[in-house]
Amino acid sequence: MAGLSTGIKSLLEITACSVDDSGNINAEESDSFEVMINPSSYSFERSVCFNKKAGIGQIGNSLKYNKVKEDKVKFDLVIDGTGVVNLPVPGLGSDDVKTQIESLSKVLGYDGQEHEPKHSRLLWGSLIFFGRMESMSIEYTLFKPSGVPLRAKVKLAFAGFMSDNKESLLANRSSPDLSHVIEVKAGDNLPLLCNRIYKDSTYYIDVARINKLDNFRQLLPGDKLYFPPLK
Repeated sequence: MAGLSTGIKSLLEITACSVDDSGNINAEESDSFEVMINPSSYSFERSVCFNKKAGIGQIGNSLKYNKVKEDKVKFDLVIDGTGVVNLPVPGLGSDDVKTQIESLSKVLGYDGQEHEPKHSRLLWGSLIFFGRMESMSIEYTLFKPSGVPLRAKVKLAFAGFMSDNKESLLANRSSPDLSHVIEVKAGDNLPLLCNRIYKDSTYYIDVARINKLDNFRQLLPGDKLYFPPLK
């Protein structure tokens, strides 16, 4: 069910995003997909490219740095339409398999206005990942006698996206913008702290959710908040 926050169990949420002219990413909260069953695992990949070309007559070659490739995240989802799964909230994932896959595809699909695949935000616990769907494969595993699918396994792979501004932040490896805990002081508010740390105040929703804040507008001096690394 799109946009549903259970308040009971943290479920992986995939949200469609837009990118403005400055390269800033804005999540469209009204266009999101919350899974009914969390993945059992996910993989995160970061790789470095080296120039391995050796000169004529050279026995060995020294690795010369070329670039860091985009980060990648992969995981499998189970979409169930049998009604036997014990759901944390009544009605969550109650649509049939076909409808749930259509909802997921809508969030991940093609942006007709930008004429390119949509950007996505993955949010689950400490994971905040911005990227685009690289591949999606669906395996149907259970059916009604009529042939209508009752369960499906969806394999998803995402390639990371980062604005030029955030790339410059992460390039400074000595910067505290990667991961740290901040003690709230009088006059602090979450958008202000996010702007101070990430140079982007729009992360306040993600930080509030990770820190389980009921009201991000009322921070108490002395409280400690966790700010995860940008991925």
